[in-house]
Amino acid sequence: MKVVLQRVKSAKVEVDNNITGQIGKGFMLLLGVENGDTEKDAEVLASKISNLRIFTDNNDKMNLSLADVNGQVLVVSNFTLCADCSHGRRPSFINAARPDTANPLYEYFCGKLLENGVEKVEKGVFGADMLVSIENDGPVTLIINSKELIK
Repeated sequence: MKVVLQRVKSAKVEVDNNITGQIGKGFMLLLGVENGDTEKDAEVLASKISNLRIFTDNNDKMNLSLADVNGQVLVVSNFTLCADCSHGRRPSFINAARPDTANPLYEYFCGKLLENGVEKVEKGVFGADMLVSIENDGPVTLIINSKELIK
């Protein structure tokens, strides 16, 4: 699984002009599920993200976690993160897991964030054409790959 994480002051996702997910201070996550990903990938990724200390403390040091700042998370599925752009000019999405595999892992990941102490987890609509709006804070943007966390 791959995640693009952005620290935000606020974020929302809309489908057909209806807000389907909205948060205040926290993380906006774009989640890509790849072929071969398992519940273990979701577990280690959710644990890592839930405990990342990337909010600033009183000394302006990145030292606080989501729990420390009562942060929230918005998770949007994004198969394009699994693109292979190494050949030609059109990306290949052959590495992206099929929806019947990806959607359950997306939902499982969101549940694991809650189990890891994130108080509010909002979501987009899996497979929909979404409009995502964020107020980026920093900007702080991280790319995390579950395969790098599993030893």
